[in-house]
Amino acid sequence: MNDFLHQLPAFVGNHVALSVLFVILLVALLVIQARIMFSKIRELSPAALTGLINRDNPLLIDLSALADFEKMHVPGAKHVAMSQFDPEKKDLAAAKSLPVVLMDKDGRGNAAKAAQRLLKAGFEHVHVLGGGVLAWHAAQLPVAKGNR
Repeated sequence: MNDFLHQLPAFVGNHVALSVLFVILLVALLVIQARIMFSKIRELSPAALTGLINRDNPLLIDLSALADFEKMHVPGAKHVAMSQFDPEKKDLAAAKSLPVVLMDKDGRGNAAKAAQRLLKAGFEHVHVLGGGVLAWHAAQLPVAKGNR
């Protein structure tokens, strides 16, 4: 270890661009991790969602396209089109103290945007299914089909 520390200044001097790139990537990684740690939105794995369903009976909202929802969705999830998603609706506003889990087809769509809207509307326990319904299916958990 001591030899490494003696050679480090020479390496940095000989590879300035590489060293700067390393520092930039390290800072970016730390910023991303800090945002995740301090975010009020929790990303759930399929296994963690299963535990939450068994423990707290959360409100499950699927924001996938209707065709994707009809092909496959988490049992008990309600379909809401993103264009119709309104945190101030009576039905949704009544669930402000309940855990709410938002999901979409692949976890890269509207769920994160909708989660931010719920937080702004005063919802306390907002979660997003990481990887979406495809991750749920890939974990070999049961899926429902149709519009119910």
